[in-house]
Amino acid sequence: MRTQVAIIGAGPAGLLLAHLLHQRGIDSVVLERHDRAHIEARIRAGVLEQGSVDLLTKAGLADRLHRERLVHHGLELLFDGVGHHLPLTELAGRELTIYGQHELVKDLVAARLETGRPLLFEASAVAVEDLDTSSPAVRFVHNGRTEELRCDVVAGCDGFHGVARQSVPAGALTEYEHVYPYAWLGVLARVAPSAEELIYASHDRGFALHSMRSPSVTRLYLQVAPDEPVADWPDERVWAELRTRLGRTTGFELHDGPIVDKAVTALRSFVVEPMRHGRLFLAGDAAHIVPATGAKGLNLAVVDVAVLASALGRFFADGDTAGLESYSDTCLSRVWRVQHFSWWMTSMLHRSPDGDAFTRRLQLSQLRYLTSSTAAATSFAENYVGLPFPEGAT
Repeated sequence: MRTQVAIIGAGPAGLLLAHLLHQRGIDSVVLERHDRAHIEARIRAGVLEQGSVDLLTKAGLADRLHRERLVHHGLELLFDGVGHHLPLTELAGRELTIYGQHELVKDLVAARLETGRPLLFEASAVAVEDLDTSSPAVRFVHNGRTEELRCDVVAGCDGFHGVARQSVPAGALTEYEHVYPYAWLGVLARVAPSAEELIYASHDRGFALHSMRSPSVTRLYLQVAPDEPVADWPDERVWAELRTRLGRTTGFELHDGPIVDKAVTALRSFVVEPMRHGRLFLAGDAAHIVPATGAKGLNLAVVDVAVLASALGRFFADGDTAGLESYSDTCLSRVWRVQHFSWWMTSMLHRSPDGDAFTRRLQLSQLRYLTSSTAAATSFAENYVGLPFPEGAT
């Protein structure tokens, strides 16, 4: 087999890249190790920056998104039993969209299949080779047979544990990682949200987040220990703890209902530099991971592939390699800004595992300043709703 761009991974990054390339007349093959049902059911992020929505809209991928999304213009920070509303759109001029990542994946899969270009499910990439040549290869197993896909460029969109980054020779990349001393217990409940916007709660017992996926589905999180067994959290305990951490001095009623999904997820920050090696370009979780606190992971992946698609368009049109050469630096500039914001927000809202009183006082001081200073709130809003896309990444 041969194609122009071999894309490993059919998550949002890989599928969106494939569509952006298709619109530029560039051929690609997408390899996904799971079946279609699996990738369309994975519960992941649900907050899209306006820049991401604008790109999806321009690409013709957002019809259902616009019909079914929830639009938010602010959020609430809850501490000391009092909620503080931050008017994000008023402060930063951009809105947020709530739309489940699995719903976006459904849209992207349908769009890819409509193009008629290859999307191979249950095709496990096992190696990426000849990266320093003009004709790299991806070896993968499909239908019980090992196949070879030759191409001009490989896009590694296969996540943190994928084969793409692992295929780079030792010493060629530098990895930066920070593991946080807490995790999130996330639950998905078939119940209407208890508030119109997201609630970020900083409580002496730990962080909590009230979010949503639709008018009838609520997404909720509790800070727990990284080794916390899910079995220790029956539904009754989950709702009791949420009522405590989301409680306030004024009236607020948390709606509870049947929990249909429950899992513990560790929080980490990870960045690899550079985000390319030879003809391999890493995007999304294959290159970087941020804690979910700032809702940035999916949006960073969208920017990565927007930058990459633009660069590949120029490369295949007239051999211009400038965009490919600058791809890593362009993306990493945004990645590190987002890493700092996500680290800062995570550190401000989560209880220190050792219960350090000094750290708690610092957190409360920062929260009080953030909710009383227009300048501080504006800076927060600009970062939370998403900075403008890099020039040319549309």
